[in-house]
Amino acid sequence: MQSIVKKSYAFVAAAALIISVYFIAGVLIFANNQYNDINTGNLIEAARTLQSFTPAAVFSDADASAEWVVHFGETTSSYHRITLISRSGQVIFDTNVDSAAMENHLDRHEFQAAVRNGTGSARRRSTTLGQYHLYAAVAIHNAAGELAGVLRLSRMMPGFFTRLLSSTLPFFAGGLLIIIGACAGLYYVSRRLSLSVEEKLDSELKKKTAELVIKAEEAQAESRHREVILNSMFDGVITLDSSLNIIHANSRFCFLFDISAGKNVCGMSLIEFSRSVELEEAARQVLLTGRPYELTLKRHLSGVRQYFQVFASPLDTVAANGTGGKIRGVVMVLGDISRLVKLERIRKDFAANVSHELRTPIQVIQGFAENILASSPKTHEQIYRFAGIIRKNALGMENLINDLLTLVSLEDEDASRPPMEVSVLAPLIAEAVDMVAIAAQKKNITIAVSCPPDLTAPLYSSLFIQAMINLLDNSIKYSGDASPVTVNVFQEENVLVVEVKDKGIGIPAEHIDRIFERFYRTDRSRSREEGGTGLGLSIVRHIAMLHRGTVEVTSHAGDGSVFRLRLSA
Repeated sequence: MQSIVKKSYAFVAAAALIISVYFIAGVLIFANNQYNDINTGNLIEAARTLQSFTPAAVFSDADASAEWVVHFGETTSSYHRITLISRSGQVIFDTNVDSAAMENHLDRHEFQAAVRNGTGSARRRSTTLGQYHLYAAVAIHNAAGELAGVLRLSRMMPGFFTRLLSSTLPFFAGGLLIIIGACAGLYYVSRRLSLSVEEKLDSELKKKTAELVIKAEEAQAESRHREVILNSMFDGVITLDSSLNIIHANSRFCFLFDISAGKNVCGMSLIEFSRSVELEEAARQVLLTGRPYELTLKRHLSGVRQYFQVFASPLDTVAANGTGGKIRGVVMVLGDISRLVKLERIRKDFAANVSHELRTPIQVIQGFAENILASSPKTHEQIYRFAGIIRKNALGMENLINDLLTLVSLEDEDASRPPMEVSVLAPLIAEAVDMVAIAAQKKNITIAVSCPPDLTAPLYSSLFIQAMINLLDNSIKYSGDASPVTVNVFQEENVLVVEVKDKGIGIPAEHIDRIFERFYRTDRSRSREEGGTGLGLSIVRHIAMLHRGTVEVTSHAGDGSVFRLRLSA
């Protein structure tokens, strides 16, 4: 604190002293210039006055020169030093010095100026007398207008500061004393003030320091909090500088581009990090236009194609008026839209499949109805056959509509349903087996059930029965005559497992991942012949999800299939 006061005091005192000296020096220099100008002007006027009384003959006629000296030289020498100089620079007469002892004046500044312009002046130390003199010279011309010589007046002119030294010394001494006294008073007052506010400033400094420490800790906590938020986001976030080098990338972004979480990616270029020309081009477009840029990016992760919606926006400064300033970089957000793309594809496939599934029976019904209308009344047997075909296709349409309504109901999260009840599994399995018994008997298929009689689980009983019917019906349809179907029910820890196993045609490996999609069939012609809608397994999957469970399949082409329901017990 004291050092600050001392420095401030020294600075103020030095500034005041410099300003004072600068001001006084400026005033004295101005006065000195005015002093020289006034005296030079007066001397020139005196020379011009004497010029009119100086004939050209004084430079060539000794008698005329002697007469002129008698009349003017002696009367004016008490005021000025008079010098007559010939046009060759030779001194003819000087009132103070013997002219024979004086050197040639051809190179004197005032002489040369008088020869050129008619008048001239100068101030310098006299080589003859050794003192500073002020010189004024005028040219003297003869009757023909030719230069006869130069008349020069001069007077001793000591320096302005030398003349005023005796009078200004007390002034400077007094001013110095005043400045010293003022500085001493200023130091005393500032010292007293510093002592009175030192403790207050110290306390304020400590308070501000504590506040800065708290703010720094808060900033670090905020930074860590922001880091946690960014790393917990499901979307990938990355920030780039104006050279498209990475400033920060969250964990999700690193994962999407197969970069280990512990690797330091700061400073790495975007193209080196992502190896994506699309992202590089998007970032450059943002830097070039200063506007956001969007694109859809396709990537393969673990052999699965995924889709990302990329939103790139400029990372800019804030101008003084609150608007965007200079663009400092780019921020990118990658949102995983694979599920949305898949749902959109399912939606399109659903609309196309429904249209396709309904078109065929409608066309069949329409065609056979027209045949009936065009047939003769005598062909009752043909009409009866046509009516049977119409009824079969109408039933297929009804089954399709019922399955669609079931799917809509299962997908409706807001649909009202009675609460799940703890139910015994054996009767429910038996009821499902009874529902498919006729279809099994037609193909001489036996259904063996293995289920503990006292095994219970919380279930939507009717939906569980429907799921079992769909699985059993699927096994019967795709099994040969007299091929066995087995149902095994058991519990693994807190999971209820229901297996439906057959020795049917099996499912090729390329269809396993899509077998539970709507309208997906491994063999469309066979499925229609069997009367299937292509929605049975999709309904099973939704029923499993409604029970907070899953459904899975293990199958090989020509070696049968095993469907497993895993439900929370």
